[in-house]
Amino acid sequence: MNPPTSRRRWSSVLLVGLAVVLAAGLGWGAGFLWFVQRAESAGPAPPPADGIVVLTGGADRVQTGLRLLAEGRARLLLVSGVARSADLAELAGLAKLDPAPLQARVTIGHAAVSTRGNAQETASWVRSHDLHSLIVVTAGYHMPRALAELSRVLPDVALYPAAVVPAALRGGSDVTVLRLLAGEYTKWLAVELGLSRFAPERAERSVEPRRHG
Repeated sequence: MNPPTSRRRWSSVLLVGLAVVLAAGLGWGAGFLWFVQRAESAGPAPPPADGIVVLTGGADRVQTGLRLLAEGRARLLLVSGVARSADLAELAGLAKLDPAPLQARVTIGHAAVSTRGNAQETASWVRSHDLHSLIVVTAGYHMPRALAELSRVLPDVALYPAAVVPAALRGGSDVTVLRLLAGEYTKWLAVELGLSRFAPERAERSVEPRRHG
């Protein structure tokens, strides 16, 4: 192989590599814009279902789930991933509801510490109550990953999103929020590619962004 031919081949390989990287970057960016739009939209109200699951990480999520339960959207509610110190009385207080009538309808789950854990805790609860449809309450930015994880363990259960838009996102985007959205978008892509099982368990917890100032 003479030197000019070798250089031309290496140049071609380099150009192809750069094109692939550029296409991947453009694809990631276009998908991220769609993701941000979805994260900032609450979407339509969910239809009635057999149950409701709230994936904790922000007070707005719990309030939304309890409100949907009070409206009669479902007969049972699971709040997944609750801190050991929290109970129904505390959670109902956030929504200004009397906890007494909710005792038989609300399950407080303390086992989950990640989105995968939420899915596993939810699947166990769904099967124990023989539910076939589920309203999923979580932040809009967390919803795609939550639905992906839930659909893996509950393939025969209809999932209806009820997205909550955190106050930090309603107030506009800053660097911290954009960083959180980019990280969540990347995690969702990893779930879709089947890579989430390799992530450390506690690295997947979803917490509402906080706005300071």
